[in-house]
Amino acid sequence: APIIGAAFKMAVPFIVILPGLLGLAVLPMKLTGETAAVAGGSHSYNEVLPLMLAHYFGPGLLGLGITALIAGFMSGMAGNVSAFATVWTYDIYRARVRKNAPDAHYVTMGRWSTIGGVLISIGTAYLVMQFLSIMDYVQALFSFFIAPLFGTVLLGMLWKRATPAGGFWGLLCGTVSSIGMWAWVKADPTALRVIALSSGAKDMAENMYRALWSWLVCVIVTVVVSYLTKPKPESELVGLVYGCTAMPSEEDLSLFQKPAFWAVVVAVVLVALNILFW
Repeated sequence: APIIGAAFKMAVPFIVILPGLLGLAVLPMKLTGETAAVAGGSHSYNEVLPLMLAHYFGPGLLGLGITALIAGFMSGMAGNVSAFATVWTYDIYRARVRKNAPDAHYVTMGRWSTIGGVLISIGTAYLVMQFLSIMDYVQALFSFFIAPLFGTVLLGMLWKRATPAGGFWGLLCGTVSSIGMWAWVKADPTALRVIALSSGAKDMAENMYRALWSWLVCVIVTVVVSYLTKPKPESELVGLVYGCTAMPSEEDLSLFQKPAFWAVVVAVVLVALNILFW
């Protein structure tokens, strides 16, 4: 599943970039950056999908296209809110705040956290207005949460000495450090040369370096705290950690049925795409 997911993840840039390139080629109006669009009253790159729908779809298909577009947003929103409520209720609240409450209490907490998640998402909509594009905003969020989480997941899967406390504090410190670096650059633009190693770095480069530093903070804190706390017995890690899980035999499988082969293929394609589009 991770290998299949990695292959589809590499297609995301094409899904994001291709509509914009098509819009530049076929739309009669000129698309500009967000700042120029606001100043001059023109259309920005962020409007390419609605403009393409309005230009090529008739009245009936236009309603269907807008409905599909909104449904996609609603699906993503519903998934994120549901994940937020689940993680907060079961992984944080039940594990560390109230461990032995009845199920009805956790259901109520999940409902209230869902309402809270929706209100937080509405608040973040105003935060998006500070970014020049949705892509910059999404990549900033990835540097806040996904990059340190990647370090936690790697250590949790591959290192049996990692402890729950190490994972918690590593993820927390990585996330807070990333948000802190972003706020530092916003308050003092000269800090960009420290975060992104260049005073002229663009937003995407800043996001990449901030993700790197937050990942390193997460890994270092997780390792240090794990060595200072008691690990779980290996019997509880069977099926979860690589070193404690018996690997199934692949001797009878053909080359094309082995996950290792497809992992190499995905890695080669990843390197080739980075070299091609660098």
